[in-house]
Amino acid sequence: MSLAGTVALVDYGAGNLRSVENALREVGAAVIVTHDPEAVRRADRVVVPGQGAMPACADAMRRSGVEAALREAIGRGAPVLGICVGLQILFEDGEEAGGSRGLGILRGTIRRLPAGVKLPHIGWSPVRGRGALHPLFAPLDGQYVYFAHSYAAPAEAPETQLLAEHGRPYCAGLVRENLFAVQFHPEKSQRVGLGFLRRFVEV
Repeated sequence: MSLAGTVALVDYGAGNLRSVENALREVGAAVIVTHDPEAVRRADRVVVPGQGAMPACADAMRRSGVEAALREAIGRGAPVLGICVGLQILFEDGEEAGGSRGLGILRGTIRRLPAGVKLPHIGWSPVRGRGALHPLFAPLDGQYVYFAHSYAAPAEAPETQLLAEHGRPYCAGLVRENLFAVQFHPEKSQRVGLGFLRRFVEV
């Protein structure tokens, strides 16, 4: 199916975006890989992918002007998706690298997963829904998806839609109006992940 509009895939210089780009193209999205704030402002949808560390990602977005463009995109109602670190930077602060400042779009702190479990948490884990689920997240309830992380958002965050557990429960997916974010990697989650991305580009 041909999809109108474009998806701006934010390149903040912290990793290879090719797998996310390929997955989005596979589900029919017209993708622009960019670090240009104007492209983020103009795009119909925005994806902030999950490569690198929270401090470096947040700082790069501030320096480039993409943070302001992202806020404008959210404010005008464009669907925005954060993946892995792209979820974490939405919060106020985090424990990584001795303490880091996020974008503060959502309240809360990104904390390290507890001692006593293997870190980073890499591999497949199930997610479960919490409360009334948005149509984007409802098909994920009970499914296994692919994670690669050592830090996570609090399970009690009011925007939480999906929970996962590794040493403790944490937020695996959230929504606030047109802002969506997941801790897992949909581009590495095979059929389940591609279905999620397809729903996002159609939302």
